[in-house]
Amino acid sequence: MDVLSDAIATMRTGRPHSRRQDKYAPWGMRFESSDGAGFHVVLQGSAWLLPAEGEPVALGPGDVAFMAHGRGHALASDVDVPLEDVRLRPDGTWPEPPPSPRPLTGASTVLLCGAYQLDRARAHPLLSELPEVVHLPARVGAHRSLRGAVELLGMELEEPQPGSDTIVTSLLDTLLLYILRAWWQRERHGSGHPTGWSAALADPAVAAALRAVHGAPSHPWTVEELGALGGLSRAAFARRFTTLVGEPPLTYLTWWRMTTAGRLLRTDDIPLRLVAQRTGYTSEFAFAKAFKREYGVAPGQYRRRA
Repeated sequence: MDVLSDAIATMRTGRPHSRRQDKYAPWGMRFESSDGAGFHVVLQGSAWLLPAEGEPVALGPGDVAFMAHGRGHALASDVDVPLEDVRLRPDGTWPEPPPSPRPLTGASTVLLCGAYQLDRARAHPLLSELPEVVHLPARVGAHRSLRGAVELLGMELEEPQPGSDTIVTSLLDTLLLYILRAWWQRERHGSGHPTGWSAALADPAVAAALRAVHGAPSHPWTVEELGALGGLSRAAFARRFTTLVGEPPLTYLTWWRMTTAGRLLRTDDIPLRLVAQRTGYTSEFAFAKAFKREYGVAPGQYRRRA
């Protein structure tokens, strides 16, 4: 299994939304904090990203900025222009902008903005370690897949055609994965000593164990068996996994099983007995006990709430 795809699928809720915006200087938009994540792409012109903390970030044509943690931020034509609050609707869609006279000249900046709804109660550590702003500057020949997804998304939003709703949703999901892939590839190759999940996914033994755990959470994995997948002894593998992932192998296995169980209970109507089997528990009673210890409520009650 693909660990990155799994991490996103676990946190994603609802549908992502996006909008193409033509801005005429001077302009400024303030985005409030949310449980989701958002991105901005400058298709034309330039902009300043003003994070809640830290220095302003200059964005040029083709630049991508991703805010993984849902903290408030602003986007403006300059660092000192007045800011207008932008509040997404409860379902994550963008409100219609108020009508305003436009100058005869073209837009000074064309933006592609999007939002994802996430469940942060089970935030995967792979996403939690991202910085407040992931800035991917446009460079010739870099991140070609990401650029292709941006171009296709921009075309669909500029000229909607039959099927655009489904295409845009799929492209937004694709764009998110391309953004994260580009970030971790840059972290891996841009530094001689990658750390955290960048290092974990780059380490053959740890990555093999993670793929196995994600691919078969119901399997009764042992530390020795996981280490053997990468050709390491039990002790050597346990040390390396704990150093890179931040917790021992079986602790991560239990966390992932419970995270998978929560997703199954939210999205599937299968009996609790099957949920227990798919997450490595031999009895429904043992599963219910472990689930309540992790979530604070019984599986059935969690499902009804969801």
